[in-house]
Amino acid sequence: MVRKIESACRIPVPGGKIIDEYVGRVNTGDGRLSIAHMVAPPGWSEPPQKPEFAEFTLVLRGTLRVEHDGGVTEVGAGQAVVTEPGERIRYGVGPDGAEYVAVCLPAFSPETAHREDE
Repeated sequence: MVRKIESACRIPVPGGKIIDEYVGRVNTGDGRLSIAHMVAPPGWSEPPQKPEFAEFTLVLRGTLRVEHDGGVTEVGAGQAVVTEPGERIRYGVGPDGAEYVAVCLPAFSPETAHREDE
């Protein structure tokens, strides 16, 4: 059945980052995957995590920095990055901030992100 999604649900997070979830556990109750549009302010970063889901991220503007066991990968506008379940990663952005779309499979949840305390 076709379902039109009228709008996103804004998910509050600390640090000034904006998360607008279009598809996922919060906005549509779908646990199969999540699709979110994000805007992160200059210098933003989050604690390291070891998620149970794969994350496919398309950067629209700015630079996304992904710290992982193999080093740091910088992803610029027009590029994408894929992280795998069980991989320890930490997301941050460059001095100009970043705008990006993230798709998580299965859907993101705070419980399955396994963020470390800082």
